[in-house]
Amino acid sequence: MSAASCLMTEDQFLYSICQDVFTDPVATSCGHNFCKACITQHWNVNVPYQCPNCNKLFYTRPELQVNTFISEMAAQFRQSAQQKASSSTSEQQAAKPGEVLCDVCTGTKLKALKSCLVCLDSYCETHLEPHLTRLGLKRHQLIDPVENLEGRMCMKHDKLLELFCKTDQMCVCMLCTVLDHKNHDVVPLKEEYEGKKAELGKTEAEIQQMIQKRRLKIQEIKHSVELSEEDADREVADGVQVFTVLKESVERRMNELLDTIKEKQRKTEKQAEGFIKELEQEISELKKKSTEVKQLSRSEDHLHLLQSFRTLNTAPPTKNWTGVRVSPPSYEGTVVRAVNQLEETLSKQMKKLFEAELKRVQKSVVDVTLDPNTANPWLILSNDGKQVKSGDVKKNQPDNPERFDYCAGVLAKQSFSSGRFYYEVQVKGKTEWSLGVVRESINRKGFITRTPQKGYWTIWLRNENEYKARDDPPVLLSLKFWPEKVGVFVDYEEGLVSFYDIDTAALIYSFTGCCFTEKIYPFFSPCLNDGGKNSAPLIISPVNHTE
Repeated sequence: MSAASCLMTEDQFLYSICQDVFTDPVATSCGHNFCKACITQHWNVNVPYQCPNCNKLFYTRPELQVNTFISEMAAQFRQSAQQKASSSTSEQQAAKPGEVLCDVCTGTKLKALKSCLVCLDSYCETHLEPHLTRLGLKRHQLIDPVENLEGRMCMKHDKLLELFCKTDQMCVCMLCTVLDHKNHDVVPLKEEYEGKKAELGKTEAEIQQMIQKRRLKIQEIKHSVELSEEDADREVADGVQVFTVLKESVERRMNELLDTIKEKQRKTEKQAEGFIKELEQEISELKKKSTEVKQLSRSEDHLHLLQSFRTLNTAPPTKNWTGVRVSPPSYEGTVVRAVNQLEETLSKQMKKLFEAELKRVQKSVVDVTLDPNTANPWLILSNDGKQVKSGDVKKNQPDNPERFDYCAGVLAKQSFSSGRFYYEVQVKGKTEWSLGVVRESINRKGFITRTPQKGYWTIWLRNENEYKARDDPPVLLSLKFWPEKVGVFVDYEEGLVSFYDIDTAALIYSFTGCCFTEKIYPFFSPCLNDGGKNSAPLIISPVNHTE
């Protein structure tokens, strides 16, 4: 009996009316078994008397006989199920904070594995078993455990929320569709769920894309920091090298200057010492002669005085010191020459620095072409957009907002709102020109004041040799050489605009601390033709990187 019961499943002890394990099982004459209470209640309601399983008709209420075999087997099964449930409960752990609790557990609440949308309860592994084994409960809809199952019921009709009203964008029950949401666009929850899930998928993809963009931005920022560190290290190394050379040069020139001065002083002292020694020698001889003369003059010997008179009466031969003098050495120009030599050393170092700097900024070269929609009507642009000069005839062109109508200027098609850029312009053969960058919102009509406050960062040539930076106030530029090709470099974030003489690799001028808040454009002005004197064009040239 015990061995057989171990092979039995719960379904074999379920009664077809209550779908539960037999309680006080009884058998009918047709051989079917029922709970005594269930079959009695069934026959109290349903007359004539029929077997609920085979529908056999009984003309009189049958006598029910207790089925002792099934009763013992059901009791054994209950005991086994209770032991199993007890063992399973001991193996399961209590629910952790934040986990859904089993609604059936008493005492220690276990973690729920599923929630039933029909029973509106959540079940742990043990209490979920009937929903997995009993025929009547298998049809219930199970979902992953959730709290507040009551929230899945319609508050108004106490029915399960199983539809979605697209018109009102809310979950509804079946009764809602024929009452409050009649004629609305209603779909099953699953259909709307799939649609919303697809939308969430798109949203998730967009979010992942945003995350990826930000990760790339982080990498870009980190790379910028690395480049900045490399630039800083390079600048430190260059600066240390230059100032070390200058320091050594200053010390060397100072020592040379001091040695030169000291050497002149030593020569003067040596000359003076020679003169003094020679004078002291003559004084000694004169003193000796003076003593002999005094002695002779005191002599009473007439013969001796007369015989010695010719020798002692004349002074000893001496040097004529009248024209002899010690003149202090001249130091005029000594310091100046030393400083000039130092300046030459500094100039060489500065040239090396500018060459290195120019080589670096040339790495930011961009392709720039002229925009005919911005050109003053007197200007002539080449077909490739690389040259501009001033003509003798004003062209009939539309006066669009972008065009300069008075200033002989033209902008590039390209604009920049971040980073660094560099380009070169040939100015050879011109007597007047203006170059630089401007912000997008500049005034382009009538007389224009070209200063940084007005959005212009430019340098210009006037009267063939007068170079100025159009700062406020203008800065007169003292250039050793007249540039034939000018490089323009802009660092948007740094607020820097620099101009270079390409041939000499010299810095012409830099606007620093510029505040760029909008797009900026390269600006070109060949100025007026001046009767042919200034007919040469401005030419945007390809960059030949310095070696």
